Amino acid sequence: MSELHKSHLDRRELLAYTAAFGSTFLAAQGLASEDDAKPARKRARLPRKKIDMKKSINMWAFPYPDQWTLRESLELAKDAGFDGVEINFALEGEFSAESSAAEIREIGRLAKQIGIEISGVCSFLFWPYSLTHNDDARRAKGMELAEKMIAATRLLEIENLLVVPGAVYAPWIEDFDPVPNDVCDRRARQAVRDLLPAAKKAGVYLNMENIFANGFLFSPQEMVEFVDSFESEHVQVHFDTGNIMHYQFPEHWVPILGKRIRNIHFKEWDKRTQEFNLHTFRTLLDGTTNWPAVIEALEKVGYRGYLTFEYFHPFNHYPEALLHQTSDALDWMLGRKA
Repeated sequence: MSELHKSHLDRRELLAYTAAFGSTFLAAQGLASEDDAKPARKRARLPRKKIDMKKSINMWAFPYPDQWTLRESLELAKDAGFDGVEINFALEGEFSAESSAAEIREIGRLAKQIGIEISGVCSFLFWPYSLTHNDDARRAKGMELAEKMIAATRLLEIENLLVVPGAVYAPWIEDFDPVPNDVCDRRARQAVRDLLPAAKKAGVYLNMENIFANGFLFSPQEMVEFVDSFESEHVQVHFDTGNIMHYQFPEHWVPILGKRIRNIHFKEWDKRTQEFNLHTFRTLLDGTTNWPAVIEALEKVGYRGYLTFEYFHPFNHYPEALLHQTSDALDWMLGRKA
């Protein structure tokens, strides 16, 4: 560092700024020499060919139903260039446990009319009504809701249902009663076994999702053993990149999970941050996920399905911008832009 730099920033101050902003950023401001900066990351090589995967987005990223109707949401997703949307099964509302069969079929018809696919069914209800909850009534309600989700997936004429099979812990739920690991595993396996007959009859895949901080199925080997134990093609994996980025790397999971991956969430995470909650997920490409490596790994295992951006809050202003930013980011990942 030059004498000018030394006269203004002592080592402790420089380290503090570096921790907060990064040495490369400080070098660009003239506050550190290039020698002080971390080695620049190599520029990711763009795919040489277009990747044959589909762009999708979860509707939690939309201001639905507060500002946009379902029709507007699907139309805006289509206009932004998405191939599909993932819709969320709620306790009440337009697509929920209280919806009639006719109402659910109408959602499927609406999507077809607009020309956009429904990539899968997702639900937050697997948390408050966990299939491994310590409360018997909550577990029973969870099973009832899961059976309704299977039926709703069939009525939409699609195949993919995301399933959270269980949780030892849920840190964002203040009064969550921790479940012993062995009890969680036993209850989860029984729940999936009990759901399988309905799933098979409906032609629906129960896709197990890897979840961050739930203390269950926290390695790819555990996930493989769990899924394979059912010996059924109707139990597969819904792989979520962001849910493991805090501690691990999605590109390492993909080769191990292989053909079991039926559906995918693309979530962005930044390992430079230490916070750990739903609000710390970022927009795509604004993090440290090695997306070229993830895409390459998915290609190698033959994945050709949906890449669904999952985000838990729409933009406060100009929410359409999030759709277009995400669609554009996916285009770069898939080699559609250069």
